[in-house]
Amino acid sequence: MTHRVAALDSDICQPRKCGLECIKYCPVNKSGVDCIVLNEGEKKAQIDEDLCNGCGICVKVCPFDAITIVNLASELKTDKIHQYGQNSFRLYRLPVPRRGEVVGLLGRNGMGKSTVVNILSGVLVPNLGNYDDAPGWDDILRRFAGTEMKQHFESIRDKSIVSSIKPQQVHRVASAFDGTGKDLIERFDQRGVARYMIRELDLANAINQPLDELSGGELQRISIAVAASKKADFYFFDEPSSYNDIFQRTGVARVIQSLADAGSSVMVVEHDLTLLDFLSDYIEVLYGEPAAYGIVSSVLSTKVGINVFLDGYLPQENVRFREKKFTFVASSSSDDFTNSPPMVEYTNITKKYKSFTLSVHAGIVRKGEILGIMGANALGKTTLMKILAGVEQSDTGTVIGDIKLSYKPQYLQADTDMDVSELLSRTMDGSIEGSDEEERIVYPLRITKLYTKKISSLSGGELQKVAVAASLLRKADLYCLDEPSAFLDVEDRIAIAKFIQKFVRSFGKSAVIIDHDLQLMDLVSDRIVIFEGESGRSGMAHPPATKADAMNRFLETLDISFRRDEKSMRPRVNKANSRLDKKQKASGTFYISH
Repeated sequence: MTHRVAALDSDICQPRKCGLECIKYCPVNKSGVDCIVLNEGEKKAQIDEDLCNGCGICVKVCPFDAITIVNLASELKTDKIHQYGQNSFRLYRLPVPRRGEVVGLLGRNGMGKSTVVNILSGVLVPNLGNYDDAPGWDDILRRFAGTEMKQHFESIRDKSIVSSIKPQQVHRVASAFDGTGKDLIERFDQRGVARYMIRELDLANAINQPLDELSGGELQRISIAVAASKKADFYFFDEPSSYNDIFQRTGVARVIQSLADAGSSVMVVEHDLTLLDFLSDYIEVLYGEPAAYGIVSSVLSTKVGINVFLDGYLPQENVRFREKKFTFVASSSSDDFTNSPPMVEYTNITKKYKSFTLSVHAGIVRKGEILGIMGANALGKTTLMKILAGVEQSDTGTVIGDIKLSYKPQYLQADTDMDVSELLSRTMDGSIEGSDEEERIVYPLRITKLYTKKISSLSGGELQKVAVAASLLRKADLYCLDEPSAFLDVEDRIAIAKFIQKFVRSFGKSAVIIDHDLQLMDLVSDRIVIFEGESGRSGMAHPPATKADAMNRFLETLDISFRRDEKSMRPRVNKANSRLDKKQKASGTFYISH
């Protein structure tokens, strides 16, 4: 037995621009019964789930891909936690907070993570799917009788639970508080840990500056410091790695773990698998259909949870939520490109600013190769990429190679009312719809659904995918991509990494990629340039090295060792001072390549 889920993305449903195909071709409508109609308010399509027969014709004929029809197991109906309205997103089951533990939530964007945090923190009272007649607390507690969640909801009802939330959109902090980072942290420091936070989160140089003058990474770490400084029973951190380099991410992990060590319940939403692996005690997977429905899995160990997500299969529940399995097959060896002709070469390069100096050792990028660039923030990685792309000029040294370049910057501009289809069409100097480029680039990146959306209305992840697609649509020999994983969920990160690799190999191109996601860089890079120096003052780029040598050098500076998961082959962080950690470090093997 199944029950029907009919969801509509009202943002992209545009009845005035279509022929109302969903209404015309619905077989139930043709029989004289109103299954799909235009609602009276917004004049958007409205689907009666009880009348819908699940044929899926409306899904196929909708020109804007605005409709999702799914059949779910009938027993899930009793697990419904919240539904926002007819044909709106619904959440099934909840993750369980665990005192003294860090629970990681792993899933695609649009699966209900915001709904989860709002319910568990008491901001949103669950309606158990009854959006027209919301139940009272007695009904909610009766629904959770005999479960671990009953006590949590009793505390919410009695207002005896204190929650502290680090939101995803940290840029809003600067507009909400007029003062310095130090002022903000001290204002909320209920635990007397301000000095500890400033030290662990590398905030000494930023703490006395006005918030509106800080970088994204500094705002992120200040937001984490504020959330962690409050006295709370339940802490929630939404994507704490964003904007931060790997050194700063390890500090973030230590701060979050210290809250669990003090006996609080901690939940973290994170798309950087390395960080999630490093700081989580347990994982709960969220799966379903983005913006339509989300289901929370049972609690799993960190290793099993991440592998289950990569497999796309939950053995305990016998549920396959993705057809494709993700594996971390090592990219080509640098030896494979020894005989490839150079795409671009650069000599020793220097670039001096008022308070910062960059020096770069000579290197070469060969045809078909992907060169990774790794290092702490503010060491000049983006400056080198801009010099390679011709956006900036070096003081000394030259870039050799008469080639066309395409550059995707780190910070993306979204201040335009142009829609996605128009932007992509302008990028390729022709209509994107129905073109070969659409089939080769846009379809694999799964962004056709965004065609009618305005650039200014895109989420961070949607904007990132459009920017990557626009960069690859330009006719070029070398593609320079600065932080292509930012704001993307795990699935999109892996899919984009593998697509870039396939694109470069198939069409005889080359790419240079900067990113702080170690798993992505392990997956996509053939060789790597490591940056070292003093952030904000001086940076030095080593010559390109084999991935094994570069990763080993980089992980040694972090004092972290990686092993390979025997099932997925993804790199896994060894627990500090574990037997494997000590053994690998003693042998100087901080990174195992295969």
